[in-house]
Amino acid sequence: MRDGPLMIKDIIRSNWQNPHFAFLSACHTTVGHEKSPDESIHLAAAMQFSGFRSVIGSMWSLDDEVAQEVVSSFYDNLIDDSGRLDCTCAAMALHKAVKKLQRSDIPLEQQIVFVHIGV
Repeated sequence: MRDGPLMIKDIIRSNWQNPHFAFLSACHTTVGHEKSPDESIHLAAAMQFSGFRSVIGSMWSLDDEVAQEVVSSFYDNLIDDSGRLDCTCAAMALHKAVKKLQRSDIPLEQQIVFVHIGV
């Protein structure tokens, strides 16, 4: 961030124009910080709280190549028959992307990193 850190409060206070979907592929976007264990809001929750209907985040660290494979497969599954992104299908698109990983030799803890929150 060029002008300083991006804070959760800044995200919540943002005036998004009809936000539908956010994919947070960085590590630990659905967990709080160890220095503030009583805080129940994390980055993914802040995105949803600020108006995003559907958010995908990660629960822990994952391998970059696995993340790339999940994200690529996810977006392939999110495109509808007309070639447009259909964010109402985010949960199913993530499910299909993760199922695709199960056919590989990727360890289970790398297959179950992402979580969908919302519609």
